[in-house]
Amino acid sequence: MALMPVISDQSVEALHMSTPSNCRASVTHGELRVLMSLTPESNTYDTRAMDVLHEHLMRARASGGVFARSVAQPPWGLRLPGSIQLAVHALVRGRMWLWLDGSEPVELAAGDVALVRGGPDHFVAHEPGAMCLVPEQFRVQHADDALAPPQEVHTFLCGAYVLAGDVGRGLLEALPPVLHLPATDGNPLHDAVALISSELTGAAPGQQTVLDRLLDVLLVLSLRACFHSGEHAPRWYRAASDARLAPALNAIHAHAERAWTVTELAAAAGLSRATFARHFQNALGQTPMQYLTDWRMTLARDHLTDGELTLTQIATRTGYASPYAFAAAFRRQHGLPPGQWRRHAVQRSRSHANTDGIHGSTHHD
Repeated sequence: MALMPVISDQSVEALHMSTPSNCRASVTHGELRVLMSLTPESNTYDTRAMDVLHEHLMRARASGGVFARSVAQPPWGLRLPGSIQLAVHALVRGRMWLWLDGSEPVELAAGDVALVRGGPDHFVAHEPGAMCLVPEQFRVQHADDALAPPQEVHTFLCGAYVLAGDVGRGLLEALPPVLHLPATDGNPLHDAVALISSELTGAAPGQQTVLDRLLDVLLVLSLRACFHSGEHAPRWYRAASDARLAPALNAIHAHAERAWTVTELAAAAGLSRATFARHFQNALGQTPMQYLTDWRMTLARDHLTDGELTLTQIATRTGYASPYAFAAAFRRQHGLPPGQWRRHAVQRSRSHANTDGIHGSTHHD
């Protein structure tokens, strides 16, 4: 399977052709924005929250994603390693149970989606407690199950995402260990699962492009559904839905390089300095300047990990007057100069390469 970004600016044409009727895609300044309603009763969503979520998703930059369609005749079970950073499961036909070691099994019905955060191994099977095979054994054991009558088999999608950078880790940490998203009428998640399953039933021109875009949509919809419930929403997501704070947050994320002051951010929010500072502290648990510094350092770490920019360029993009000022600020935050931190980050990245655990794990029709 090809690797794909979470969202790329080449996604538009395929997304227009493949998204459900209650969805649309638009491009603003070369970036893809996926606009979808969560329920049939709501054809709009809070654009303030989506702008900041969009920024986090763009920065998360999936370094790899793999997805495949499996057909298995009971009894069947699959064990997937905890090294998978974010596993995605969707049931197309039949029933499926999902559980972690020491946790209660969760039953999935057709159309349901489940996200599993990395950590302990997890299991999917036709019934709780079934014997679960490692990916290679599962592939061999069920290689011919697609030939069985449809009513006798279970069809499901399994995949994995690897989200890079601090922003990606932050998104993952906001999720529960297992997030079950039941299918409901009119929910675009159900439409995305159906489209992915349809694409995977046979070869077609441009198929990988369509699959990549649909997988992007599935991930975005899943995260949005999780955060929309409020229980697992990060503080920045909830704050971005607050009309008193959204303009300031959008300003920080759009122009991290600017020498913002609390007074300027308060003016953007249409509040007095004192009122704005109080609301910001209560909502995000830190001052506006602390949030700005943290976001700048997050961007800096991602740029350092990329290795594509010089220290001077990173300093300019993160609001520091010189590479020396940036290096001093970075060292205060991390205890290491930027160059040394980058070398350590590259070593960590190499040590974790090829550990997503999903490659070859499912039988691809």
